[in-house]
Order: sequence, then C-alpha cells, then structure tokens
Amino acid sequence: MRTLMLVRHAKSEWGHPELTDHERPLNDRGLRDAPKMGRRLAEQGVMPDVILSSTAVRALTTAQLLAEALGYTADRIVADERLYATSASGILGVIAELDSSVQTAMVVGHNPEMDALVGRFTDEIGHLPTCAVAVFRFEADAWDELDEGLVREVRFQTPRS
Repeated sequence: MRTLMLVRHAKSEWGHPELTDHERPLNDRGLRDAPKMGRRLAEQGVMPDVILSSTAVRALTTAQLLAEALGYTADRIVADERLYATSASGILGVIAELDSSVQTAMVVGHNPEMDALVGRFTDEIGHLPTCAVAVFRFEADAWDELDEGLVREVRFQTPRS
C-alpha cells in the first residue's frame, strides 16, 4: 500500500506587485491555516516518510509549517523545482521517482495541477481550496503504478472542515 497526500499551498499574499509569482509569500490566513492542518494531521497519526514541495515561497513555507506541526524535521523536505508551474503528469513523474522504501508521501503544490491530479484519482473532491489535504491510499507496490483503479481510500479535509 502507498499513501499519497496532496496539499495545495496555503493562502498567499497578493499585495506585493514587485514580487514574481514564485516569490509570493503566505498571507496571515495562510500562516494560520498551515500549522492548523499540520496539527490536525498529527492528531490523526499522519506522518509522511517524505515531504515534496514546489520551490515557490508559498508552497515551501506551507510545507515547512506542516512539517513543524507534524514533528517532521524541515531539513528533510525535498524542494523540487519541477513541482512549480507543471502539470498533473509532471507531478506524477516526480512521485514515480520515489524510493520503494517510502510508504507515505506528501506533495505540496499549486492549482490547477493539484486539482487535475486529484481528478485523476477521484470525482468525489472536485476542487482543492488553499491548504486542503487530499489523502489517497493505493493498492500499489511502487510509486510509478499509481492509478485510479488502485485507489482504496480517499479522505479530504480543509482548514475550515
């Protein structure tokens, strides 16, 4: 079994036109929601073996805040530039490279590609709001085997749920 947690980055700040999209930070709500979701996941006993994150500031900060709340050391977060401005297939390509020893992976990224990837695995969720977490359990032996037909469990939560 493989468990994949797909996380859309927390709410970002739009009030700094001098920053590039890649440099946009989290706003106050995002800085509040990410640790909240991390604490909720910790209460549920969730602990990823690896956290992969886009290199965008808002995604990486979300990953760091989630990791801290989970008791996961932030220096173990894998920031991968391929998770920024990509596609659902691009995300799957990064996931497919995970070592077979990894049983649970968290990926922190962006829309629309996160919505598209969630849509490949289920029609139960639809849209990922900021800082939402979609958890999929797959009956798969390797990360490159992930497919809709192998999904055995789907869970979904948002900061407001």
